[in-house]
Amino acid sequence: MSRFAALTLGKAVPTPGQAKRRYEVEVQLGPTDEAHIIRTIEYWDIERKRYPQYEHCAVLIAEDITSRFLNVVALFNGTIPLIALQMQALKVGEHMTLIFTKVMDELSRGPVDEDEDAETAPTDRAYWEKKYTKPTVQLADELLGIAQEIDPSLDLRYNKYYIGLSKDGQAFNFAQFRPRKNHIGLSIYLPKSDDIDAKIDQSDLEALDYDTRRERYRFALHNDDIAKNKGLLKELMQAAYQSRSM
Repeated sequence: MSRFAALTLGKAVPTPGQAKRRYEVEVQLGPTDEAHIIRTIEYWDIERKRYPQYEHCAVLIAEDITSRFLNVVALFNGTIPLIALQMQALKVGEHMTLIFTKVMDELSRGPVDEDEDAETAPTDRAYWEKKYTKPTVQLADELLGIAQEIDPSLDLRYNKYYIGLSKDGQAFNFAQFRPRKNHIGLSIYLPKSDDIDAKIDQSDLEALDYDTRRERYRFALHNDDIAKNKGLLKELMQAAYQSRSM
Protein backbone atom coordinates (compact mmCIF):
# COMPACT_ATOMS: atom_id res chain seq x y z
CA MET A 1 0.00 0.00 0.00
CA SER A 2 1.43 3.39 -0.91
CA ARG A 3 0.57 7.04 -1.05
CA PHE A 4 2.10 9.76 -3.21
CA ALA A 5 2.32 13.48 -2.59
CA ALA A 6 4.19 16.30 -4.29
CA LEU A 7 5.36 18.90 -1.81
CA THR A 8 6.79 22.37 -2.28
CA LEU A 9 9.33 23.78 0.16
CA GLY A 10 11.09 27.12 0.24
CA LYS A 11 10.64 30.79 0.96
CA ALA A 12 8.74 32.68 -1.71
CA VAL A 13 10.81 35.52 -3.13
CA PRO A 14 9.09 37.99 -5.50
CA THR A 15 11.52 37.39 -8.34
CA PRO A 16 9.97 36.76 -11.77
CA GLY A 17 10.59 33.22 -12.92
CA GLN A 18 12.40 32.19 -9.75
CA ALA A 19 12.61 28.43 -9.33
CA LYS A 20 11.21 26.71 -6.26
CA ARG A 21 11.91 23.22 -5.03
CA ARG A 22 9.44 20.35 -5.03
CA TYR A 23 9.69 16.98 -3.32
CA GLU A 24 7.97 13.92 -4.79
CA VAL A 25 7.24 11.66 -1.81
CA GLU A 26 6.36 7.95 -2.01
CA VAL A 27 5.32 6.32 1.27
CA GLN A 28 5.12 2.55 1.70
CA LEU A 29 4.00 0.53 4.69
CA GLY A 30 6.39 -2.23 5.70
CA PRO A 31 9.78 -2.82 4.05
CA THR A 32 10.76 -1.22 0.78
CA ASP A 33 10.99 -3.31 -2.38
CA GLU A 34 11.75 -3.01 -6.08
CA ALA A 35 8.29 -1.66 -6.92
CA HIS A 36 8.59 1.03 -4.25
CA ILE A 37 11.87 2.29 -5.69
CA ILE A 38 10.49 2.29 -9.25
CA ARG A 39 7.34 4.19 -8.21
CA THR A 40 9.43 6.82 -6.41
CA ILE A 41 11.53 7.44 -9.52
CA GLU A 42 8.45 7.41 -11.78
CA TYR A 43 6.69 10.05 -9.68
CA TRP A 44 9.82 12.20 -9.69
CA ASP A 45 10.14 11.89 -13.48
CA ILE A 46 6.46 12.67 -14.11
CA GLU A 47 6.50 15.80 -11.96
CA ARG A 48 9.80 17.18 -13.29
CA LYS A 49 8.46 16.87 -16.84
CA ARG A 50 5.13 18.41 -15.86
CA TYR A 51 6.71 21.32 -13.98
CA PRO A 52 10.18 21.90 -15.48
CA GLN A 53 10.36 25.39 -13.92
CA TYR A 54 10.96 23.78 -10.51
CA GLU A 55 13.80 21.80 -9.02
CA HIS A 56 12.66 18.31 -8.04
CA CYS A 57 13.82 15.77 -5.47
CA ALA A 58 12.51 12.22 -4.99
CA VAL A 59 11.81 11.06 -1.41
CA LEU A 60 11.41 7.39 -0.53
CA ILE A 61 9.80 6.58 2.85
CA ALA A 62 9.34 3.09 4.29
CA GLU A 63 9.14 1.39 7.66
CA ASP A 64 12.22 -0.67 6.83
CA ILE A 65 14.96 0.03 4.28
CA THR A 66 17.31 -2.93 4.19
CA SER A 67 20.99 -2.60 3.29
CA ARG A 68 20.32 -4.41 0.02
CA PHE A 69 17.83 -1.84 -1.24
CA LEU A 70 19.76 1.03 0.30
CA ASN A 71 22.69 0.08 -1.92
CA VAL A 72 20.39 -0.01 -4.94
CA VAL A 73 18.96 3.43 -4.13
CA ALA A 74 22.47 4.82 -3.61
CA LEU A 75 23.32 3.87 -7.19
CA PHE A 76 20.71 6.33 -8.44
CA ASN A 77 21.74 9.15 -6.13
CA GLY A 78 23.91 11.67 -7.92
CA THR A 79 22.03 11.17 -11.18
CA ILE A 80 18.61 11.44 -9.56
CA PRO A 81 18.29 13.69 -6.48
CA LEU A 82 16.96 11.23 -3.92
CA ILE A 83 16.40 11.09 -0.15
CA ALA A 84 15.54 7.90 1.79
CA LEU A 85 13.72 8.05 5.15
CA GLN A 86 12.98 5.18 7.51
CA MET A 87 9.76 5.64 9.48
CA GLN A 88 8.88 4.05 12.83
CA ALA A 89 5.61 4.23 14.75
CA LEU A 90 5.92 4.18 18.54
CA LYS A 91 3.21 4.12 21.16
CA VAL A 92 3.82 6.47 24.07
CA GLY A 93 1.12 5.96 26.66
CA GLU A 94 -2.16 6.40 24.82
CA HIS A 95 -0.58 8.29 21.95
CA MET A 96 1.16 7.21 18.75
CA THR A 97 4.17 9.07 17.45
CA LEU A 98 6.20 8.79 14.26
CA ILE A 99 9.98 8.92 14.13
CA PHE A 100 11.72 9.58 10.81
CA THR A 101 15.39 8.66 10.35
CA LYS A 102 17.25 9.88 7.27
CA VAL A 103 19.24 6.88 6.06
CA MET A 104 20.39 8.49 2.81
CA ASP A 105 20.63 12.18 1.94
CA GLU A 106 20.63 13.80 -1.44
CA LEU A 107 24.12 13.77 -2.91
CA SER A 108 25.60 17.26 -2.76
CA ARG A 109 27.74 18.27 -5.72
CA GLY A 110 30.59 20.68 -5.33
CA PRO A 111 31.73 23.18 -7.95
CA VAL A 112 32.61 21.54 -11.23
CA ASP A 113 36.03 22.23 -12.68
CA GLU A 114 36.59 22.20 -16.42
CA ASP A 115 38.76 19.11 -16.34
CA GLU A 116 36.05 17.25 -14.36
CA ASP A 117 33.25 17.97 -16.83
CA ALA A 118 33.55 16.24 -20.20
CA GLU A 119 30.82 18.43 -21.68
CA THR A 120 32.58 21.70 -20.83
CA ALA A 121 34.88 22.99 -23.55
CA PRO A 122 37.25 25.97 -23.23
CA THR A 123 36.34 29.08 -25.19
CA ASP A 124 37.52 32.69 -25.16
CA ARG A 125 36.25 36.17 -24.37
CA ALA A 126 35.10 36.78 -27.94
CA TYR A 127 32.77 33.77 -27.70
CA TRP A 128 30.92 35.30 -24.75
CA GLU A 129 30.84 38.82 -26.20
CA LYS A 130 29.32 37.47 -29.41
CA LYS A 131 26.82 35.24 -27.60
CA TYR A 132 25.66 37.99 -25.24
CA THR A 133 27.04 41.55 -24.93
CA LYS A 134 30.36 43.23 -24.17
CA PRO A 135 28.91 45.22 -21.22
CA THR A 136 27.70 42.09 -19.41
CA VAL A 137 31.02 40.33 -20.03
CA GLN A 138 32.73 43.41 -18.55
CA LEU A 139 30.75 42.77 -15.36
CA ALA A 140 32.83 39.60 -15.03
CA ASP A 141 35.91 41.87 -14.97
CA GLU A 142 34.40 43.81 -12.05
CA LEU A 143 33.76 40.59 -10.15
CA LEU A 144 37.27 39.41 -10.94
CA GLY A 145 38.56 42.67 -9.47
CA ILE A 146 36.84 41.83 -6.18
CA ALA A 147 38.24 38.30 -6.27
CA GLN A 148 41.75 39.63 -6.92
CA GLU A 149 41.54 41.70 -3.73
CA ILE A 150 41.39 38.32 -2.00
CA ASP A 151 44.04 36.65 -4.17
CA PRO A 152 45.87 38.72 -6.85
CA SER A 153 46.88 35.55 -8.72
CA LEU A 154 43.29 34.75 -9.74
CA ASP A 155 42.22 35.16 -13.36
CA LEU A 156 39.20 34.50 -15.56
CA ARG A 157 38.86 31.14 -17.29
CA TYR A 158 36.43 31.09 -20.23
CA ASN A 159 34.34 27.96 -20.79
CA LYS A 160 31.37 27.07 -22.95
CA TYR A 161 28.76 27.23 -20.19
CA TYR A 162 30.26 29.67 -17.70
CA ILE A 163 33.22 31.91 -16.96
CA GLY A 164 35.17 30.46 -14.07
CA LEU A 165 38.26 31.38 -12.10
CA SER A 166 41.77 29.99 -12.30
CA LYS A 167 44.76 30.06 -9.98
CA ASP A 168 48.24 29.32 -11.29
CA GLY A 169 46.72 28.06 -14.53
CA GLN A 170 44.37 25.60 -12.81
CA ALA A 171 40.61 25.88 -12.38
CA PHE A 172 39.68 27.29 -8.95
CA ASN A 173 35.92 27.75 -9.05
CA PHE A 174 34.74 29.04 -5.69
CA ALA A 175 32.66 31.43 -7.81
CA GLN A 176 31.38 31.31 -11.39
CA PHE A 177 29.95 33.93 -13.76
CA ARG A 178 27.35 33.58 -16.52
CA PRO A 179 26.85 36.71 -18.65
CA ARG A 180 23.38 37.25 -20.09
CA LYS A 181 21.97 39.99 -22.34
CA ASN A 182 20.95 42.37 -19.55
CA HIS A 183 22.80 41.06 -16.47
CA ILE A 184 25.38 38.60 -15.24
CA GLY A 185 24.63 35.53 -13.16
CA LEU A 186 26.91 34.99 -10.17
CA SER A 187 27.26 31.72 -8.26
CA ILE A 188 29.17 31.62 -4.96
CA TYR A 189 29.81 28.18 -3.48
CA LEU A 190 28.95 28.29 0.21
CA PRO A 191 26.86 26.11 2.54
CA LYS A 192 23.52 27.73 3.27
CA SER A 193 23.35 29.50 6.64
CA ASP A 194 20.91 31.77 8.46
CA ASP A 195 23.63 34.40 8.92
CA ILE A 196 24.34 34.63 5.20
CA ASP A 197 20.62 34.60 4.38
CA ALA A 198 20.03 37.53 6.73
CA LYS A 199 22.83 39.58 5.19
CA ILE A 200 21.51 38.93 1.69
CA ASP A 201 17.94 39.82 2.74
CA GLN A 202 19.19 43.13 4.16
CA SER A 203 20.99 44.01 0.93
CA ASP A 204 19.44 45.00 -2.38
CA LEU A 205 20.98 42.09 -4.27
CA GLU A 206 18.65 40.13 -6.52
CA ALA A 207 19.09 36.69 -4.97
CA LEU A 208 17.79 33.67 -6.87
CA ASP A 209 16.96 30.31 -5.32
CA TYR A 210 19.68 28.54 -3.34
CA ASP A 211 21.04 25.56 -5.27
CA THR A 212 21.09 22.80 -2.66
CA ARG A 213 22.61 20.19 -4.95
CA ARG A 214 25.74 22.22 -5.61
CA GLU A 215 25.61 24.24 -2.38
CA ARG A 216 25.76 27.66 -4.00
CA TYR A 217 24.12 31.05 -3.66
CA ARG A 218 22.99 32.54 -6.96
CA PHE A 219 22.47 36.16 -7.93
CA ALA A 220 21.41 38.19 -10.96
CA LEU A 221 23.58 41.33 -11.07
CA HIS A 222 22.90 44.39 -13.17
CA ASN A 223 25.10 47.40 -13.95
CA ASP A 224 25.26 49.11 -10.55
CA ASP A 225 24.67 46.09 -8.30
CA ILE A 226 28.33 45.14 -8.01
CA ALA A 227 29.54 48.57 -6.88
CA LYS A 228 26.62 49.03 -4.48
CA ASN A 229 27.14 45.64 -2.83
CA LYS A 230 30.91 45.27 -3.16
CA GLY A 231 31.46 44.78 0.58
CA LEU A 232 29.00 41.90 0.88
CA LEU A 233 30.11 40.28 -2.38
CA LYS A 234 33.72 40.36 -1.22
CA GLU A 235 32.75 38.89 2.15
CA LEU A 236 30.89 36.01 0.48
CA MET A 237 33.67 35.39 -2.05
CA GLN A 238 36.31 35.39 0.67
CA ALA A 239 34.38 32.83 2.70
CA ALA A 240 33.98 30.65 -0.41
CA TYR A 241 37.68 31.08 -1.28
CA GLN A 242 38.76 30.02 2.22
CA SER A 243 36.39 27.07 2.16
CA ARG A 244 37.76 25.88 -1.18
CA SER A 245 41.36 26.36 -0.03
CA MET A 246 40.96 24.10 3.00
